[in-house]
This record gives sequence, C-alpha cells and structure tokens, in this order.
Amino acid sequence: MSLRRVSLDAVRLHSGVAIAVYLLSAAGPAKADEPRKVTEPSVLREPAEVTQVVDAFDEDDPFDLHLSLGYQHTWKGAKIRRESSVRQAGLTTGGYASDDMNVAEYSETTSRLNTRAAIGVYKDIQLVFRLPIILSNKRKLSGLDGSDKQQSVVLAGGPGEQLFSLPFESPTRSGLEYLAVGLDFALMNQFRDLTKPTWVIGIEGRFNVSEPMHACSNSTAGLNQPGPQKKCANPSDINRNGVRDIIDPDTGDDLEGRDLGARDPGVSRGTTGLEFHTYLSKRIKYIEPYGGFKALFEFQNENSDYGTTDLKGSLVNHPPLAGSIIMGLNVIPWEIRDQFQRVTVDFRFTGTYRSEGRDYSELYDALGSSDAPSLRAPTYASYKANPAFDPNAPDGPGNPRSVVDANSQRVYTTGLTDVQQHGTYTLSTELTWQAGEYVKFSLGGGYTLVQSHLLTFDQACNPDFSDDITKSGPCKSTSQSGYSATGIPNPNYRPTINAPGRRFKVDDSHAFDAWLNATVMF
Repeated sequence: MSLRRVSLDAVRLHSGVAIAVYLLSAAGPAKADEPRKVTEPSVLREPAEVTQVVDAFDEDDPFDLHLSLGYQHTWKGAKIRRESSVRQAGLTTGGYASDDMNVAEYSETTSRLNTRAAIGVYKDIQLVFRLPIILSNKRKLSGLDGSDKQQSVVLAGGPGEQLFSLPFESPTRSGLEYLAVGLDFALMNQFRDLTKPTWVIGIEGRFNVSEPMHACSNSTAGLNQPGPQKKCANPSDINRNGVRDIIDPDTGDDLEGRDLGARDPGVSRGTTGLEFHTYLSKRIKYIEPYGGFKALFEFQNENSDYGTTDLKGSLVNHPPLAGSIIMGLNVIPWEIRDQFQRVTVDFRFTGTYRSEGRDYSELYDALGSSDAPSLRAPTYASYKANPAFDPNAPDGPGNPRSVVDANSQRVYTTGLTDVQQHGTYTLSTELTWQAGEYVKFSLGGGYTLVQSHLLTFDQACNPDFSDDITKSGPCKSTSQSGYSATGIPNPNYRPTINAPGRRFKVDDSHAFDAWLNATVMF
C-alpha cells in the first residue's frame, strides 16, 4: 500500500472521530438515574408524606401538581354518664355527688370523601386546597346497662319533666364539611442539602361553605307536651311547633310570633379555622423519623348557633382551641430509584389538648332538640337595679336589689355546651405504595382514645364582674353588712344540666379510623 493511500485513510479516520465527538457534544450531557454526587444516597428525593412539599421551577421539573382522592370511615363510641345524689347502691350514700350514673351508650359513624390538590408555587413552596365531603354522619344514643328502663331518673330535668328519651337518633347529615386553603414552605430540604433535615412550616385557613349544624331529632312526638313537633326546631321556638314564641315580660303570657320555617340539620361546624403547623424529618438509610406541632384556632360565624359572642356574663362563648404534638417513624423497606417505585410504612402518635370551650358534644342533638321547659325557656343576658327596692328594709329574696332585665337579649339553648378541657391520643399506621413516577396509593388505620370529661361544664356566675350589686342577681354572698356581689349571672347556665350533681360527662370514648387514598402526580 502506498504512503499516499495510508495518509488518505488516516485523514478519513480522524475526520470521522471529529464528527462523532461534535455530534455527542451537541447532543448535551447524558442523563441517567445515577446519583448527582458521590455522597448522595441512591434513594428517591421525596421525603415522608408529612414533610413532602410539591416543587416548581426546578431544572428538570418546572411544574408539579398532585391530586388526591380518598375515602375515610370513622366509628366512634362512648358512654354517657351523669352526676347524681340519688341514694342508690353504686351511686352515692348521700351527701355528695357521684358521676357514675349510667345514662346512654353513644355511637357515631362517619363516611368522608377527602379531596386534595397540591400545586407547586416555587422551589419548596406549595399551595394546598382541601375539600372534605361528608357522605354520611349518623349519631345514636341507646340504653346503657338498663338506663332506658329508668329514664325518669337518669334523664330528669325540672320537676315532672324529662330532658329527652332513649333511644335517641339524630338525622343523617351529609354535605361539604369545609374548604381549606393552605401554604407550606420547606425552610430546609435534606435532598437539596444532605447536611440538613427537611423542615416544613405552614398555615391553613378553613372556611365554612355549607349550612352549619342545627340540633335535630328524628322523633316528632312531644315528650313533655302533646302534639307534633319540629325535627330541627329554631332555638327561639319554645314549643317546637315551628313558630317563634314570644313571652310577655309583664304578664308571662306566650304570644305567638312569626313562622320560623324549617331548618336543615346542617353538617359544618359554623366556624372559621386557622391552623399553624411545623414538621421536621431526617432520612437515615431505610428509616425517616419525624416530629412536629400544630395548633387550630376556630372563630364562630354569625350564622351559626353560637349566636352572640359578646354576652358579658358568659364565661366561655367560643369554640375550643386545639394543640397537637406529632411523633412518627417512616420505614422504607423497598425502593427502586430508577423506576420511581417504593413502599413505605408510617407509624405515628398524635397527642392533642382541647381547651375548654363551647362545642358540638355527644349530647348536642339530644339537648338542643329537647322540649323540656327548663331548657326551652329563654334566660336573659343581664340584670338591672330593682326599681321597687326598699333601702329601709333588709336585703333578701323578698327585697332584692337586682332583678332580671326583661329588655335585655334572650338567650336560648342551642345544644352547644361548655365542654371541659381534655386530651385525645391517637396511634395510627399507613402503608404507601408508589407504583411509578405518577401514581401512589395509601392504606391506613388509627385508634383514638379520648380522656373522660364533662359535657355540661358551665358555671352559674362570672366572677370577673363583681363590682355592682344591682346587676349581680343571684350571684351574691351574705355578710354582716348585708349582701355583696360575687359576679354577674351567666346567661348560658342551665341548672338542670350544669349544676353540680346534675352534670353530664363522657367516659370510655374511643374511635377507629380506616382510609384509602390515591394520588396522581404531574
């Protein structure tokens, strides 16, 4: 072979290599599902569900959207008991109140559809929309160890009246529970900086978008008075006949007012909620421990049965505040990174403290729909100086310094009661299977234990206002110089359910939850 032929072949070879190098460089760097750094773990970049934030404007993923649809079913049970001074074996020997009188067995089942959309706003910032839909909520009170055989004792109200009857059933409720809009921000992200954990803070607003709950009964038969009655009576409907009853303050006569029309049972809490939360997690090989806190503040809406919020004598006229501590462990037993597949098992404990507040208790419907006169008749918001008071006569029941102000606001029983502060404790577990890059499924369950607490916890007097004997009403004490004010009357107080020895409590309260969720990820 000639030298010229060898030279031409060499030129062609070098030219081909140059063209191949140029084409490879023009095509850009090769992309593979390999770690970006030697120190980066060969795992999926998503943290545990509790600290997961949908991203946007990443280099390889400019936009993220997660849509979730889930079904949840809750079974709740409890025992309702009542304080008593009845001389009976197992209750009391007299002289003090016992809280062991059996009243009713409470059961509640709730089917809920959970919808959720998480939209990436920027890197480690997401906007979240949630809309829980209650498909069915059923509540029932039945006899407890023979309590339905002695209802006139365990459910006694004023003289000759009974508060409600057993068995008692509430109407089935359904509808939109609330609309939640939240914003989450990951201050730290372990999968952006391996030296730091994943830390998420967020805020969520919960807005009432449906009819607030109203106390209702499935029964239309009168217990303390004859004639048919409304299932969902307006609080001012004293006789539960659909007409607003007006009491003449001078004669005490019942004057019929306007037709109030029918009310729906409703399904929402009638409040606006604001939740703050923060969670921290750290992936360590095949486990990811986490913890956090959250707090929920609720503010009653004007169209709910909370009614007026500025009653001077009321000790508590707002919903309870709830604060929770969360601790958990996320276990990842199986994971294939290049196929975006993994299985995780989440174990979680949640402890929640609920402050004293007016709330929808287990007796909400039963007390709120009662036709017992001791609950249906209104109280008055304030007292005034007695114009007929004789300063030359001794103070006393026949010569009071303060009397009811009949022109003040009337306060009616709605079923909402002052519920004592208590704790709830939940153990839950959830299995999540991420089947691919765009879909995952979750199956979980939990058990909740509720601390025993009083359901009718109102006090008779508000001691914060004890400077005016002319407005004290029955809130006074006797001394050598006469009477002195100890406060002003609480218009929400009802002796038949709030007086010591007649209060109701909930005991052995527990709940089971089961849920199934599916999420698509774009």
